[in-house]
Amino acid sequence: MQLNTVFNAKITISLITCLLCVLMVSFSAHSTPQFDEQRAKNAGADEYGMKHYVMAFLKRGPNRDRTQAQAEQLQRAHLDNITRLANEGKLVLAGPFLHDGELRGIYVFDVTTVEEAKALTETDPAIQAGSLVLELLPWYGSAALTEVNELHRVMAKKDI
Repeated sequence: MQLNTVFNAKITISLITCLLCVLMVSFSAHSTPQFDEQRAKNAGADEYGMKHYVMAFLKRGPNRDRTQAQAEQLQRAHLDNITRLANEGKLVLAGPFLHDGELRGIYVFDVTTVEEAKALTETDPAIQAGSLVLELLPWYGSAALTEVNELHRVMAKKDI
């Protein structure tokens, strides 16, 4: 069972990486690249337009026995925490997986160390309650992710 979980996590990491690469290639194929030094600097980009993040894989935790009302209240607190971290610029990407497996979702933190990300995840009520557990991994990705939350604000009709 443990080997299967590790295998699924590695496949998930590979799929996410492939998706982000496809998005980056698609974007660059449809636009004329124009280096923006100030924008790159603001995002913390290196010379490749990349930077260090920490990715969190949220997994089903051991403490999930709750009434429907308790589960909804915990989910609301979890979403509010995600919004707060995004507004503070610490969380650049978050979302659930659309299946009912052990892997529940991901976070991508705009921090450079696993310790910083761990401190941020400890503010999540769902993690505090044991409804979710997580695995934190350093990750190298496009610095453009730092602009995702701003783009999201102009595309979302409703708040989460």
